[in-house]
Amino acid sequence: MNEQTLWEDCVAFHGHACGGLIIGYKASLYAMELLGLSRSEDESVVCITENDACGVDAIQVVLGCSIGKGNLLFHLRGKQAFSFYERNSGRSVRLVLRPTPDTITKEEKFHYLQSKSPAELFDVKETVLSLPERARLFASKPCSCCGELTAESMLRLEHGQLVCLDCAHPYHRFDM
Repeated sequence: MNEQTLWEDCVAFHGHACGGLIIGYKASLYAMELLGLSRSEDESVVCITENDACGVDAIQVVLGCSIGKGNLLFHLRGKQAFSFYERNSGRSVRLVLRPTPDTITKEEKFHYLQSKSPAELFDVKETVLSLPERARLFASKPCSCCGELTAESMLRLEHGQLVCLDCAHPYHRFDM
């Protein structure tokens, strides 16, 4: 698929073209180039994003990373930074958006981001987070309080009963 068609697919998925979408689109293309990636049909490509902004939609379209497959994870830090991993080779890269001019309009920023190559937009760094394990499938059990089915990994034992996180009463005595 050519880059123009891929960009149009990103816009269609996201709902509009914007600077944030360009950031994720170009980060994805750069990760593909640096790590020899292609669109992931399974969990072989993993992205840990440090934001929950528009660019994450482009990463889903371009690289096939998704929450449902377990290969799109959030490490929210408010940074335009993305760590990409290729499970089979063990290679990884962290791409961090370089500062952009802050005295330009939204439209000018869109054109600025559009006109730059990925190498001009991002600093390439080593990943600082370990590659997460593959997604697990957990059995679901009913919460003793609300009765809603909850993945076993998200249940807590409280007074001998399994309760979901919404019904649990966390112990905060040492949270100072």
